[in-house]
Amino acid sequence: MDNKKLICKAIEAMKYSYSPYSGFAVGAALLAKSGKVYTGCNIENAAFGPTVCAERTAFFKAVSEGEREFEKIAVAGGKNGKVTDYAFPCGVCRQVMAEFCKKDFEIITAKSGKDYIIRTLGDLLPENFGKNNLE
Repeated sequence: MDNKKLICKAIEAMKYSYSPYSGFAVGAALLAKSGKVYTGCNIENAAFGPTVCAERTAFFKAVSEGEREFEKIAVAGGKNGKVTDYAFPCGVCRQVMAEFCKKDFEIITAKSGKDYIIRTLGDLLPENFGKNNLE
């Protein structure tokens, strides 16, 4: 799947965001190596701690359905449901990505299908805690 289509799916996923506290909606579209796309949105909670990001929602949906290998993810977000700027994954999301992806996994942050930045997981999380730390 090309980046523009994946970005469009991420922007579409923003409309399902439950973000009454911050007003900042985020959508994500995760491409598995199987070719299937898993979308996610951010889901806030009044207690804040239980809030989950769009990227983790997409990963958890995919993993719960048996996927373990991923190619790339597109992320879009902004205030009041409109894309306003590049929305990079938070540190917790980057750590979840590191559990399932190699350093060359592509993270696309987009303002539109034509205006986007691609970084690798290695760029955004050069050092991470992983399985090798537990051996």
